[in-house]
Amino acid sequence: MYASRNEYDRGVNTFSPEGRLFQVEYALGAVNLGATAIGIRTSEGVVLATEKRLGSKLIEETEDLKKVVEIDKHIACASAGIIADSRTLIDRGRSDAANYWFVYGQPVPVESCVNSIAAFMLDFSGVNTNRKKVVSRPFGVSLLVGGVDKQAGPSLWCCDPSGSTVQYQAVAIGSGHEGADSKLQENYKPDMTLDQAVSLALLVLRQVMEDRMTAKNVEVSLVPADKAKVHAMTELEIENAMAGLPAAQDWERMRGV
Repeated sequence: MYASRNEYDRGVNTFSPEGRLFQVEYALGAVNLGATAIGIRTSEGVVLATEKRLGSKLIEETEDLKKVVEIDKHIACASAGIIADSRTLIDRGRSDAANYWFVYGQPVPVESCVNSIAAFMLDFSGVNTNRKKVVSRPFGVSLLVGGVDKQAGPSLWCCDPSGSTVQYQAVAIGSGHEGADSKLQENYKPDMTLDQAVSLALLVLRQVMEDRMTAKNVEVSLVPADKAKVHAMTELEIENAMAGLPAAQDWERMRGV
């Protein structure tokens, strides 16, 4: 006899007769409730930008609330979904990057770091098999990981709760991902400069954010190809970048929309 729907809901490793893992689907749903994050790769580097939601003006902005963080000197990461889950995955990525440096004496390749995080995202079970920590459910977060390798150059990856990893030229995750992806497909150009990529990321965020975009409610980080080092833009730098953006109606007119 087939188990009931509720039993498939509770089992993180149990497929339904239709071949579905409901817990993974629910985790993907949590991602779609998160703040929108955008990644853009160009020949000059990678841009990661995200909206920053603070539920109250009384909240102290600490490092734990940052939406775009550094995994290694040459790798940045943006997240959408449950922020506590993202911290666990980012810590795992940092640990793997440190271990790689210790063993091989060189920075971890971006793809290797992403694959390690994705493998950890799939390591959930309800049974403790002599491990110190057991992840009892899928992670309710997706990550955009961008960085620069000496040989491979700039690259941008997305990994989601299903453990899949996909390399992109430009992509969006979070609550506004559908509209953002559409705008990226219309406006992305492979030969665009890093400054143009920053402008495009901010323009797309402005289109999909519910609140008015300011330098205080967005975060932007760059990984320039010539330096291969993460740079988190300051509020002043973001303000200057926003000042050069066309008005919303002018941008739509330029794009022929």
